[in-house]
Amino acid sequence: MVAVPVGPGPSPGLGRFLAPAALSLGALLLLLLLSFLPPGPSRRRSAGRKMSPSPAGAQHAETLGVGKAIAVLTSGGDAQGMNAAVRAVVRVGIYTGARVFFVCEGYQGLVDGGDHIREATWESVSMMLQLGGTVIGSARCQDFRTREGRLRAARNLVKRGITNLCVIGGDGSLTGADTFRAEWGGLLAELLKTGGITAEEAQRSSHLNIVGMVGSIDNDFCGTDMTIGTDSALHRIMEIVDAITTTAQSHQRTFVLEVMGRHCGYLALITALACGADWVFIPESPPEDDWEEHLCRRLAETRDGGSRLNIIIVAEGAIDKHGKPITSDDIKALVVKRLGYDTRVTILGHVQRGGTPSAFDRILASRMGVEAVMALLEGTPDTPACVVSLSGNQAVRLPLMECVQVTKDVTTAMNEGRFEDAVKLRGRSFQNNWNVYKLLAHIRPPATKSGYTVAVMNVGAPAAGMNAAVRATVRIGLIHGHRMLAVHDGFEGLAFGMVEEIGWNTVGSWTGLGGSKLGTKRTLPKKYFEEISANISKFGIHGLIIIGGFEAFTGGLEMVEGRGRFDELCIPLCIVPATVSNNVPGSDFSIGADTALNTITTTCDLIKQSAAGTKRRVFIIETMGGFCGYLATMAGLAAGADAAYIFEEPFSSRDLQANVDHLTEKMKTTVKRGLVLRNERCNENYTTDFIYNLYSEEGKGVFDCRKNVLGHMQQGGSPTPFDRNFGTKMGAKAVAWITGKIKECSRHGRIFANTADSACLLGMRKRSLVFQPIAELRQQTDFEHRIPKEQWWLKLRPILKILAKYNIELDTSETAHLEHLTRKVLVPEATL
Repeated sequence: MVAVPVGPGPSPGLGRFLAPAALSLGALLLLLLLSFLPPGPSRRRSAGRKMSPSPAGAQHAETLGVGKAIAVLTSGGDAQGMNAAVRAVVRVGIYTGARVFFVCEGYQGLVDGGDHIREATWESVSMMLQLGGTVIGSARCQDFRTREGRLRAARNLVKRGITNLCVIGGDGSLTGADTFRAEWGGLLAELLKTGGITAEEAQRSSHLNIVGMVGSIDNDFCGTDMTIGTDSALHRIMEIVDAITTTAQSHQRTFVLEVMGRHCGYLALITALACGADWVFIPESPPEDDWEEHLCRRLAETRDGGSRLNIIIVAEGAIDKHGKPITSDDIKALVVKRLGYDTRVTILGHVQRGGTPSAFDRILASRMGVEAVMALLEGTPDTPACVVSLSGNQAVRLPLMECVQVTKDVTTAMNEGRFEDAVKLRGRSFQNNWNVYKLLAHIRPPATKSGYTVAVMNVGAPAAGMNAAVRATVRIGLIHGHRMLAVHDGFEGLAFGMVEEIGWNTVGSWTGLGGSKLGTKRTLPKKYFEEISANISKFGIHGLIIIGGFEAFTGGLEMVEGRGRFDELCIPLCIVPATVSNNVPGSDFSIGADTALNTITTTCDLIKQSAAGTKRRVFIIETMGGFCGYLATMAGLAAGADAAYIFEEPFSSRDLQANVDHLTEKMKTTVKRGLVLRNERCNENYTTDFIYNLYSEEGKGVFDCRKNVLGHMQQGGSPTPFDRNFGTKMGAKAVAWITGKIKECSRHGRIFANTADSACLLGMRKRSLVFQPIAELRQQTDFEHRIPKEQWWLKLRPILKILAKYNIELDTSETAHLEHLTRKVLVPEATL
């Protein structure tokens, strides 16, 4: 953790505590300028991380906002995560030297002025991170729709010297902001003419910068993969679906669940994927005219296969191909009339907007908040209003009105019956989700078989989402006509013949189950090559999909090395990363990491609440992850930690003392609590007990300490919607790839795969799911510490440090360029 004292001047040796690389901040490519001393003999810096000198003419972010003022407001429907965005805007704005103002009650507060617009302080956004809704309020404002209302709003901003406005809301709110900006010059001229403002004030506020962040649970804004609040809404929905599933099984019932989303089917679609629903109705792709017959046949097939329940998900804007609404009650009446099933309807309503934000939404909102402030402060009169967006794993800036126009184009396409265009305009992520759902839910195994056999196994420690990946792998494999085999207990099970054929119905309810139904072990294959080769031959295995953590990766490498000695090992291999540690090279994310992150974040929320109640208390929390600091860093961002100690950033006792000094200063404010995270293997000498004892001793008379080791609870629990969906898509992609590779390596009825590209790891890299030969990933791996040499999330650590009020230096000499949306949304999605 970067430990720069709040007081005057840095501590000696402090540089060793800073990140040993120049890292970009979000997608802004802000380079973190970090100087450091060489690490001590007991520690070595991870390979591949080098110092970079400070570029000439670098602009200091700490002074970027001096003399400027920023206002932040939330408008339209509330969404979980809005508070995290507000917090980030306030704290990063103050960090840059700008004055930051809350605008309470959305645009209505902007129009009314007075106490609705008040200056924010660092402490005023404390304890906001874990709260749902929006603390500064939101309202639908008719006054702002009129020019008179916008005149009043402009005067209120000019009088306070505010020329930068950050709007968090949906497409209507952002469109209003763009209109405001376009009229700004005319509004000032009119105010000047009527004496509402002085000439000096008009000159000082000659242009208005606008940046938007999309806060909406509907995820209906084109140009971003996820809007703030969507993931949290999915958490609420899945909690209810999981609860309903148990009662539905008890009584052999059919449940029809209606979810929100207005005219966007994203929530319904992801819910259907995440719970393995029998059917989903979304407005972008209405069912065929004979859907009633098809639906009843599907439900009957599911029951005949041994299932005791049916789940049907309905988006609130669902329609048929003629534009007629399809309601939950219509579906219930149909099922009862034709099948006679005991059927219930549950309309989830506003519970989807409530509750605490997920870890994903907190981190997303924090990243977007940082990006928004920098975009505002870098803005010029010629810079178009932009929206801060998420594309894959990258934060990007897009022209606001381009996104609004494409969003409107979706509605137009649906109104005109161009439903295929509507799905394309929703973006690649939506298309891919829809394609996977159609494969899993609407296509049945063909009568004609492929003649190929594909085995699937779990390797390494259990991770939530493994079962969802196995379910998708098995079902997509069966759809391709393959014979699917389940290998129990990893490579050891393959060596001992613990292999059985697995069918469609066997994996039916696996999506929401935590752990590993197949069983998983850390055993590597090298010592069992002869037995494994014999069983590959015995069971006629033509391809192997390995779902697991770092052991799956190293086991795959060993299997490739064994090809020279055993021809039976010359079959295509696909590694799917699944580990809470998120330490597998070749992928930005691993299945299971999101669930573990949410477990840690929820625990930290409870601990912070306890600390806030007792006052003057600091908690030291130990997280899992091996040598990888992903969980500690991201949980620190999501929970608002004061420090996060990780292996990737070496630190010394002097840096620990600097952290104590920082917390001592903090206890003089109104925020009298502290939270420090420590990765379990960040330092062999500075253990959790050591840090606890140090803090306890040095904090005597100022604060007391408590410690918690979270342990294996981080590996357990039901998978989050993200992990269920991610596992499902990864499994589907893996089968599609291995099917093609088996055909490519087939010669005269025999499979022989010995090229580097016949053993690949499927990973998410920035904006895409890509297959990479595992032999090539060897050079990118620090095997001693079981981590990749380069890790993308390290560039987020400056956000953690700034939000914790550490004085770090940022270089803004490189800025993100504005991307355009039109080219992006119509890129064809690769077929599965």
